[in-house]
Amino acid sequence: MHLNNIHNRPYDFTALINTHEVLETFVFINAYGKSTIDFSNQKAVLELNKAILKHHYGLKDWNIPEGYLCPPIPGRVDYIHHLADVLLKEGVTTKIKGLDIGMGANCIYPILGSQVYDWRMVGSDIEKKAVVSAKNNIKINKHLSDAIEIRHQTNNANIFEGIIKDEEYFDFTMCNPPFHASQEEASKGTLKKLKNLGISEHIELNFGGQANELWCNGGEALFLKRMIKQSVPFAKQVGFFTSLVSKKENLPKLEKQLNKMKATHTTITMEQGNKKSRFITWKF
Repeated sequence: MHLNNIHNRPYDFTALINTHEVLETFVFINAYGKSTIDFSNQKAVLELNKAILKHHYGLKDWNIPEGYLCPPIPGRVDYIHHLADVLLKEGVTTKIKGLDIGMGANCIYPILGSQVYDWRMVGSDIEKKAVVSAKNNIKINKHLSDAIEIRHQTNNANIFEGIIKDEEYFDFTMCNPPFHASQEEASKGTLKKLKNLGISEHIELNFGGQANELWCNGGEALFLKRMIKQSVPFAKQVGFFTSLVSKKENLPKLEKQLNKMKATHTTITMEQGNKKSRFITWKF
């Protein structure tokens, strides 16, 4: 993980339980004598997230509707820290404003950006229920209201248009795009995750996540190619456009599209334990 990521070390379950007592119900000692939770249990992961957000990031509470994505916070924080490095390299250090495309019901990136680096954040989403949930999380945590604004994208065909206002400037945009091309592909991805967790028995094929969070027509590559194309009219209103790229094999297609649009681009590699991930940045 990034050197500045406070989750570089194992979870301190004692401290987390002291902050959020409900978590204790889900913590047990594994075969190696270490405290842990069942990461295939959505309720356990939800309560772990609540404890982390309360203990490390000063939230009063945090909730998401049943069946929505419950993000692993350490990896999300890594994206935030690496983004900060990109901005620092350009000399952007104060009064930073960012836009999260598709913030989801969890609103995790705007929350982390505001709490870790004091960034002003705007979160957008096409789904009304996600927007309502995100707004509720801001309402619960009143200290976030001055730092985070939630906007509803009412046109599914648009990514930036209708969200970025006239003469508004963002130092960066970020995105965790839908990575699958269909529900079937998403289900296969869930099965793979469950096998990696050592779970072989049949359980509901749902790690959390609604359709627009998990898949879209054409999958990640087509979504990001559309994002790149739609970023051109906003070239002067955004310092850096960025997005996670889940599938490494999509990079050549995206780089070709960026070259076509005459954008300067970079791929940033991140590591969380044995997992490698990446995000692309581009500017005009």
